Amino acid sequence: MTEEQALLALAALAHPLRLKIFRALVVVGAPGLSAGAIMEGVAVPAATLSFHLKELTTSGLVTQERSGRHFVYRGAYEHMNGLLAYLTDNCCAGAACAVEPAATCAC
Repeated sequence: MTEEQALLALAALAHPLRLKIFRALVVVGAPGLSAGAIMEGVAVPAATLSFHLKELTTSGLVTQERSGRHFVYRGAYEHMNGLLAYLTDNCCAGAACAVEPAATCAC
């Protein structure tokens, strides 16, 4: 995963509604959810949901597949795991990341 891909995924998850949608898709697993089922679950208008699903799909965290007249959305586990691996691999190069208590601002 590149830095640009990680930033795109993190930006997508930084919105409360998109995080809620993503969590629902991760919980339901492989069967995924239709846009209608997601809309019922998060109680938003179709246009709003469409915008947020587009952002999640563009980020690579969600996949979209046509099933008859409907689209089914699923969490993209491989991409999610790639993001987690990127964050783990690039966090302080394995060194302790926490700010030392003595180095905190006494403002």
